[in-house]
Amino acid sequence: MHTLYLSLGTNLGDKELNIRHAITQINKLIGTVKRQSAFYVTDPWGFSSSHLFVNAAVCVETSLTPQQVLESTQDIEQQMGRKQKSVQGVYHDRIIDIDLLLYDDIKLCSKQLTLPHPLMLERDFVMKPLSEILDSKGKGIIKQLQENK
Repeated sequence: MHTLYLSLGTNLGDKELNIRHAITQINKLIGTVKRQSAFYVTDPWGFSSSHLFVNAAVCVETSLTPQQVLESTQDIEQQMGRKQKSVQGVYHDRIIDIDLLLYDDIKLCSKQLTLPHPLMLERDFVMKPLSEILDSKGKGIIKQLQENK
């Protein structure tokens, strides 16, 4: 089994319900959610919008590969009504966004997926919820990323 950390965000509709629904789907399709952060209300990052975000993070125990997790998170986003992914730093309002942050201590860089998430250290809306739920191994990975930054 592998330890996976995911970031969740939404700024449309019933935001808390969106996060809860995404977590339910993660439990069904990806693995057991072991820890969940509090919900944080945050300003949009990287674009202007009148809609505030609700963000959270979860720690998941999974048997899926990183690519399978990515496919599953994208399926959940689509099932929940997300029509458009952010591409090349162009962001939009969204019903749900699920980002892979850490998968064990794997480092991966492909066209589809980079692990650890390359922008997470720059995003308080990711790091605050994540810091609530990190285990000691995860804290060590984050510390190493910060030192190499």
